Order: sequence, then structure tokens, then C-alpha cells
Amino acid sequence: MEVTLWGVRGSIPSPGPSTVRYGGNTSCVGVQGSGGRTVILDAGTGIRRLGEVIRPNEGRLDLLLTHLHADHVQGLPFFEPLFASGLNLHIWAPAAAPDALRAGLARYLSPPVSALPLRDLPCRLTLHHVPGGPLDVPGFQIIADYVCHPAPTVGYRVSDGDAAVCYLPDHEPALATGGRFDAPQWTSGYDLAKGAALLIHDAQYTPEEYAVRRGWGHSTAPDAVALARVARAALLVLFHHDPDRDDAALDALLEDAERRAAPLPCVSGREGMRFAL
Repeated sequence: MEVTLWGVRGSIPSPGPSTVRYGGNTSCVGVQGSGGRTVILDAGTGIRRLGEVIRPNEGRLDLLLTHLHADHVQGLPFFEPLFASGLNLHIWAPAAAPDALRAGLARYLSPPVSALPLRDLPCRLTLHHVPGGPLDVPGFQIIADYVCHPAPTVGYRVSDGDAAVCYLPDHEPALATGGRFDAPQWTSGYDLAKGAALLIHDAQYTPEEYAVRRGWGHSTAPDAVALARVARAALLVLFHHDPDRDDAALDALLEDAERRAAPLPCVSGREGMRFAL
């Protein structure tokens, strides 16, 4: 598989001269399987550029949303494949109830937010409520599971037969464990991350910031490292960067995380970064 990061920020886009190295677009990751099929993880503003280059195989494309917070769907109205009449687009997402998914997406794909209502999209759209467990996506083995974050939120484990990528962009594993990771069976996200070749994980806060934002649904870089270590992931990617964190601050955060993670490899997600698994 090849994994490409198209958007790595959280909360709100933050483009500008101080974020040019890591990027300012919100969450979006593309995963291309060995058979040539692609699945997309989240539809933040990074999905716009992905939509300009993607070539779906056999007229089908699957988009897996972790949840319906704005920074994970705000790129949808600008995703070019939505307007391809020959495309079968399957969108998977959790919701409070199966019929709530369409209503939730319609908030972003209807006037005044979007010029074209969800019901009028040219593509052939199929919505799937994600209850947790395996998903039927051609060319991949995908497992979803609910994780600790406000509103119905899932993480994903994606494989095409060998290595697996675990995607946990909005996740607060320390909330239920009191910051301890010595009981994996009680740790949110552990089953998805266990043995993953690549763990893409929320690292929005510093420990000092987390002390006053506990319960907001996000993680610190040290907690991301702790989960990666207990799950025995092969590589950790820090993700969902705070919009107020400039490139220099992310360099410093990564330096601290690398020291804590050693010998586990750890990198800070940058737009355009690719991983071959």
C-alpha cells in the first residue's frame, strides 16, 4: 500500500508563511492498495487537491469519515469527483442513527454553505452508517471501531492483505485511562493500532495545553507515543496539528516526541508525505 497525507491540520485550516513546511489543510489521507484501488480517509480541505489527481478504478470510490465535525468534512463541496456522473461514490461514517448520516452531510452540502444540495450531486452516492466492525470495501480489509472523542467517532484500520495503517486523527486515549497505558484492553484505539505498520495519531496538544483541555477529544504527542509503544506500531505519524502551531513549534514538538519514542520511529505529518507499506 501507499499512504499519502493530503491534509494534516485540525480544527480549522491554517495556511500561511508560518505553516508552509507542514501545511495548513485539514485532515485527509489517501490509501492506494496493491491492486490499484484507493480509499480516502476524511474529507478536510486537503481532499480538494486529492480530487484533482485521483483516478478511481472501475467507477467506484470509497470515502471513510471518522466523524462529522467540520474540519473532517469541510472539503467535500470542493471535491471534484462529486461532480462526475459516472462515479459510484460510497461514503462511510458513524452517526447517532443511520438516517442521521444523510442529514449530517446535508448541513455541509446545501445552501447557504454549498451551492449544490446533496440530493442534486451528479455522482451516484451511497451512504453507509458505520456501526463498528469490518467494512465491505473492495480491495481492502477495513475495520472500524468507536474511539474516545465527542460525538460518534471511529478510527480505521486499513490493510490490503499485508501491512496495516491505523488512522486515529481525533482521539483522546488518556481520558478513560487517567494517562496510564498499562492495561491495553481498556485503552481506546488499542485494538485498531495493535501491530500496525503505520499509526497516524492525533497529537494536537502539548501536555501543558492538555491540562486545561482534558475532555475536548484530542491527544498530546507523549500520549500518542505511549499508545504507539504499547500497541507495538512500527512507525508513528503525529497528526491533527493545532492550527496555532507554526512550523518551528512543530519541529520542537517532534524533537521531544522522537526522544520519548526512541527506538520507535516517529515523524510529524506533512502535506505530501508518502509512506510505502
